[in-house]
Amino acid sequence: MAIVMHNKSTRENNVSTHLKRMGTKTAAVVAAAGAMLAFSAAPSLGQQQFVTIGTGGVTGVYYPAGGSICRLVNQGRSEHGIRCSAESTGGSVFNLNTIREGELDMGVVQSDVQYNSLHGIEQFADAGPYEDLRAMFSLHPEPFTVVARADAGITNFEDLLGKRVNLGNPGSGQRNTMELLMAEYGWTADDFALAAELPSREQAQALCDNRFDAFVFTVGHPSGSISEPIATCDAVLVNVTGDIIDRLVEDNPYYFHATIPAGMYNNSEDVHTFGVGATVVSSTNTSDEVVYQVVRAVFENFDEFTALHPAFGVLERETMVTTGNSAPLHDGAVRYYEEAGLM
Repeated sequence: MAIVMHNKSTRENNVSTHLKRMGTKTAAVVAAAGAMLAFSAAPSLGQQQFVTIGTGGVTGVYYPAGGSICRLVNQGRSEHGIRCSAESTGGSVFNLNTIREGELDMGVVQSDVQYNSLHGIEQFADAGPYEDLRAMFSLHPEPFTVVARADAGITNFEDLLGKRVNLGNPGSGQRNTMELLMAEYGWTADDFALAAELPSREQAQALCDNRFDAFVFTVGHPSGSISEPIATCDAVLVNVTGDIIDRLVEDNPYYFHATIPAGMYNNSEDVHTFGVGATVVSSTNTSDEVVYQVVRAVFENFDEFTALHPAFGVLERETMVTTGNSAPLHDGAVRYYEEAGLM
């Protein structure tokens, strides 16, 4: 993946002349009839449907991803009557739990968290398998990214041990991935000099304020949350490599090796890590028609969509359908993909 993943005026004049010949009263009747026709052609207020997409912190890519999807859906509102809004949330785990509770219609989530929710494992063990979970499409790659203060002496992931580290807020994808890595390395929160839980929107400034030595973030690139501390306080990117990482990638289909290219953030060399994919999910409780129209809005306006954020520049229609979707595809999505020849 790269990042790297191995004749109008004439008509109006005619109408105006015709109305003058008809007289004022007749013209008023015609105008009223035209207004009624226009009203009946558009979906009435009662026919409108409101859908909400859960995203993540405003400094990450999930929030603009949800906003971009809703922008394209709302452009066609007069046709299908769907009004879409994107909501900033705590991230992947929060989105999946809230969809399950019926309080969100859709959400942007990490591919590994999607898998865990479907099967009722890891952080979803108590809730059990979410059999009604459905995938819509995948989005951009999300390398697990470690950003450290230049004076912290951190060059690889293992160097975080004993340091002040922001693990991310509970319910976020970055926290989920960090806790998985901690378990693999045999670490607990007590193994850090400080285990902070700031949300992604606060971590860049806190790093520059010397409130901790490093933070982790599972995010699409380029990201303002990464470029800000690099530009402001000379923060550095850290490699996440080693035997444990290699085994995680080999054993889990939703992980992959990733490279943040040299020069993306003024980094002189490639930064090697691993990552997941961002995905858009819903549930069987969301109607086939709504999901069909949301998917259609994105794929029928694909060039516009990919231009809405730099992280979307690597997207391809086919891979959005075939990769990263751990849950079964929603029937509404399948309907569109079959019509478009993508399945």
